[in-house]
Amino acid sequence: MIDKSSPVPIYYQLEELLRNKIDSGDLCEGDLIPSERALSEKYEISRMTIRQAVTNLVNEGLLMREKGKGTFVAKRKVEQPIITLTGFSEDMRSRGMDPGTKLIQFEETTFPPSVCKKLKLETDGRGYQMKRIRLADGLPMAYEVLSIPETIFSELSPERISNSFYEYVESLGLVIGGAEQTIEPSIAKEEESRLLGIDNGSPVLLMKRVSRLDNGVPFEFVKSVYRGDRYKFFTEMRR
Repeated sequence: MIDKSSPVPIYYQLEELLRNKIDSGDLCEGDLIPSERALSEKYEISRMTIRQAVTNLVNEGLLMREKGKGTFVAKRKVEQPIITLTGFSEDMRSRGMDPGTKLIQFEETTFPPSVCKKLKLETDGRGYQMKRIRLADGLPMAYEVLSIPETIFSELSPERISNSFYEYVESLGLVIGGAEQTIEPSIAKEEESRLLGIDNGSPVLLMKRVSRLDNGVPFEFVKSVYRGDRYKFFTEMRR
């Protein structure tokens, strides 16, 4: 309950109350939470305070607003540990989810200098660029742009890598050694928003990764835009 005599801000108390209801299962994914007016009357606090608490939980990704419908408990975010190098399909299967892919574009192209540098190619290096949406249980999770050098993969088609590119690489007898990866917050651009089914300017996670074979040769540069409301990365640190 709300303790108005406590030094803890009332909006934060309400946040914790709603968060605990979600964690305990009293409020489940997709449940409609009470309106601002109903919460205000129940806990005898101002609607402005209610709005602040709910907005914080929306920004945290625990709740989501739908215009004309109300505020609902959001779907749980998929967690990806930053410990070992795995592909999207492998990650989803390990969580009991069905991975999928929607191909947007596949073409042979001359890479821009920035991509050539990532892949350690000559300035006019060529290869394959694939744009695709990654799905989990049919829902869009990420938009990927893969750049793959033809120096390693001379004959490539979208059918051969329709799902897991890493599995295809290993099927050729190549050994994946590791990767360098950066992750940063960003906002969705118009095309990304349309393909991911989110509002333009929505918060997203931008991941850039250069994957290497066991001999140190880069075989992939991928830029991925993950939905901020459905995905999060975590890492374990020790001292």
